[in-house]
Amino acid sequence: MLSRRKLLKVGGVFVAANAWAGFGQDAENQTVVRPPGILIESHVHMISDDPVKFPFAQKTGASRPEPVESFMKFAQEAKLNHAVIVTPEPYQADPSYMESCLSGPFGSFFKAVCLLDPIDPATPQRLKELSARHPGQIVGMRIHELHEVGTPSTTTGVLRDRDLNDPQVATTWRAVQELGMSILIQCTPHFAPQIASLAVKFPSVPVVIDHLARPGQGTADEYVDVLKLGKLKNLYMKFTTTGVTSASRQPFPHLDAKPLVKQVYEAFGADRMMWGELGLNLAQFGKAIQLFDAQLDFVPELEKAKIRGLTAKRLYKFS
Repeated sequence: MLSRRKLLKVGGVFVAANAWAGFGQDAENQTVVRPPGILIESHVHMISDDPVKFPFAQKTGASRPEPVESFMKFAQEAKLNHAVIVTPEPYQADPSYMESCLSGPFGSFFKAVCLLDPIDPATPQRLKELSARHPGQIVGMRIHELHEVGTPSTTTGVLRDRDLNDPQVATTWRAVQELGMSILIQCTPHFAPQIASLAVKFPSVPVVIDHLARPGQGTADEYVDVLKLGKLKNLYMKFTTTGVTSASRQPFPHLDAKPLVKQVYEAFGADRMMWGELGLNLAQFGKAIQLFDAQLDFVPELEKAKIRGLTAKRLYKFS
């Protein structure tokens, strides 16, 4: 029988310490408690376990089932307050499962960010229709800009790496602005100047940079441009495990990434930072808490509360 010292307490539930196997840190004799205040998961992918009803449009990105029912079981155990669904790549521009999550019994728990093609002339109308079907729940549109420097932008196929200078992108951003939505962009540091140009053109559109802008996929000079984005008041940064590991060459808790995380905090501040990737089970949640605490231990508690949930609550208008 396990002793109390070999259990982790997360959200009031004790989990065996060996549930942490493979996470890069021995959790024996540690106790992880749910952080205080509002907790909002700003980045969760939902993937149905019924591929016949909700087939993939493209076999790319994460593809393991992550159904809403399983997530809600975890969310209730971890005592999360709300979550933001970010449409995963396998569904591409098909929002069917996202809409099912919003229309189902857990709909009031969620807001959602949809993945659409920013250069498709039909996208502005699709955004309007989605917004009309789910009033107040569709809070943003997702864009990917990840291709290597020197390679061409795409115009068709998988929804990533479109040319941010394409005039249709500005048309799409204008529609986002008119609908009171935000832009979520997963990018590498190289594209920060292009993002800045669009953000200046549309100052009322909140622009959320995903995963700390994946620092490991750019140069130090390019990351200076990422930090400069913090001067624009409509720019936000998402703190995630993906972002931290991208900046690190060390094992968990990736303390070599901490100087960069501190620079991000100094550039954006807690009022424009959000926490994502809180996990899909209690063991992952406990690890996410440890990473947050290790990377942001220099941040005052009242400011941590903003990053853990208050910023997302305000930006995405959760009640």
